[in-house]
Amino acid sequence: MALSKIMQIYLPIAEVSVNAFLLLGLGGMVGILSGMFGVGGGFLMTPLLFFIGIPPAVAVATEANQIVASSFSGVLAHLKRKTVDLKMGTVLLTGGLIGAALGVVVFNYLKSQGQVDLLVRLCYVVFLGVIGSLMFVESLNAIRKSRNNAAPAKRKKHNWVHGLPLKMRFRVSGLYISVIPPVMVGILVGILSAIMGVGGGFIMVPAMIYLLGMPTKVVVGTSLFQIIFVTGFTTLLHATTNYTVDIALAVLLLVGGVIGAQIGTRLGTYLKAEQLRILLALLVMLVCGKLALDLLIEPSELFSIGAAGGH
Repeated sequence: MALSKIMQIYLPIAEVSVNAFLLLGLGGMVGILSGMFGVGGGFLMTPLLFFIGIPPAVAVATEANQIVASSFSGVLAHLKRKTVDLKMGTVLLTGGLIGAALGVVVFNYLKSQGQVDLLVRLCYVVFLGVIGSLMFVESLNAIRKSRNNAAPAKRKKHNWVHGLPLKMRFRVSGLYISVIPPVMVGILVGILSAIMGVGGGFIMVPAMIYLLGMPTKVVVGTSLFQIIFVTGFTTLLHATTNYTVDIALAVLLLVGGVIGAQIGTRLGTYLKAEQLRILLALLVMLVCGKLALDLLIEPSELFSIGAAGGH
């Protein structure tokens, strides 16, 4: 009990007191997810911060900072294995920076109108519900085929993406495709990073595999590479325009995230791709369900937000 009280720290920006061990544990858990799945982990961490009393505006801005650390730690492990397509990552990053700037503008406007908390929660429910369901169905089909010893379905080498102009060769990924789809994917992920406090890996990874046709072995490292810079840029914008980055909160999440990412990268090598995807899908759907339930059973929060925007 005494130790619990000692480890309680006050977060000045969030204006709440939280146990430091709890924050370190949350950061470590999200770091493990980052290393295993190639996602920044914000899709899980940001709602968890809501649940322990951190205001959404602070959670979004600060979590982007923690994602930088866990993603950087994960990228170092993938660079050693030469499973990062730096050229593709740079193209994705170009779109990501544009999207992040647009997202912060939208975020700031809605914050001034008193609507940002509702926007963040609704975005999570919609995106996590759609992405989680699609990933779950796809993973179940893949596992069923592997159990029946069916030959894995080959991804189409040529689709509408290959007919677009401005083509570029990506040697590490073995692709020769237009830069337009990667830039557009980057813009979408950048917007989500700014509004939802996520790295966007839960959209980036499926898009890289199924839309761009990248080999699975280089997807995780490349996703983490672009996440580092997009979320870093997002944090900078939030810190200078919103003043909602809580340094004490960020440091604790960061320490746990760096350690967890190294553990997650090692764990990921022991599981099959189908198993990894279905675990991630279940996590996404679980968080989505909890957020949706909170919105449904706490209608007074919606009215209070609407009232704030009406003045």
